[in-house]
Amino acid sequence: MARIVHLSSAHPRFDTRIFVKQCRSLASHGHELALVVADGLGDACRDGIRIVDVGCPSGRRERMLRSTWRVGRAALALDADVYHLHDPELIPVGLRLAFGGRKVVFDAHEDVPSQLLDKPYLSPHSARLLSRAFVQLERAALRRFDGVLAATPLIRDRLSTHNPLTVDVNNYPRAEEFAAAASAAATRTASETRNSFCYVGSISAIRGVRELVQACALLRSPARLALAGSFAEPELEAEVRCLPGWRRVDALGHLDRGGVAGVMARAFLGLVTLHPTASYREALPVKMFEYMAAGIPVIASDFPLWRDIVEGSRCGLCVDPHDPAAIAAAIDHLASHPQQAREMGANGRRAVLERYNWENEADKLIAFYADLLAPRPYRKRFFGKPGLPAHSIRPID
Repeated sequence: MARIVHLSSAHPRFDTRIFVKQCRSLASHGHELALVVADGLGDACRDGIRIVDVGCPSGRRERMLRSTWRVGRAALALDADVYHLHDPELIPVGLRLAFGGRKVVFDAHEDVPSQLLDKPYLSPHSARLLSRAFVQLERAALRRFDGVLAATPLIRDRLSTHNPLTVDVNNYPRAEEFAAAASAAATRTASETRNSFCYVGSISAIRGVRELVQACALLRSPARLALAGSFAEPELEAEVRCLPGWRRVDALGHLDRGGVAGVMARAFLGLVTLHPTASYREALPVKMFEYMAAGIPVIASDFPLWRDIVEGSRCGLCVDPHDPAAIAAAIDHLASHPQQAREMGANGRRAVLERYNWENEADKLIAFYADLLAPRPYRKRFFGKPGLPAHSIRPID
């Protein structure tokens, strides 16, 4: 068994993908796990996983310039067999670890080059330059790392040209986490199914909150929107609170995992009407699969990939995310057809149990680590040349 350290300078310590899914799954297979974070909440130990905190940065600049190296130094002090990176800004840390003869894994949660093209605070020219620069950094770094995990098959296919040990470990839900919600959805009466519908996740303009609130003003059914999450843009929150549809919104703020499952247990459908940006069109939205796991139908953006999943599983409806009237019509349709909504919810739950679940992905994660840790005659470094001995390269200071 191996000593594995996960590193993140940006994610919370109990992040669902990092801690709840990956760290717990690896620990359950006998590996010794530690997680280095920068949240200012102090050191701790939970579920047999050691958590090391390097302190919370005062802002984005300090996180990028200082916290990353603090995380790297703390991780190196733990003397692990494998260092598993979860943030793009940790790539330089990973390179120094790799040059020191350490095994390094990069976990690509997002398609960063596409994300950069969607940043509203960047001009189109700057966004293109930064996206291209990151592609070059990514290519050079991943060739020196020992393996790559990707959150979607699309990211896997793009990155596999840089590193032969590239595996997609999709961020699908743990089916048992939403079992109670699914049971509630299956047993609700017709009148109970029309009371509440939900959106869960980060709240921003490109995630469609403006159109959701506008759709609320057009509803014929009496249902209310349970809006669970934090606004990424304070000025946007002020704007949508002034819209007529806001009177049909229950703003719940950020919720823990139990709170999220509770919201879904009370809802008759879940919304994921993100805008068609470069990074979203080919993404696999976690919340869509969590709605399915909770046994409630989905109203999703009409992207080809999402339509294939939703219509292929017969678990919801797809709409134009820019059209509040179409969103409202889909909500009203499911509110007035409770039996169809229950059937769609049951179909989604079945699809998760059979295919879109973390249990299947955990098997891929364990197999990836078995391959990573298998003995090899030498490790390739520096564009394919055999790696130098660890003692000949200065480690992170």
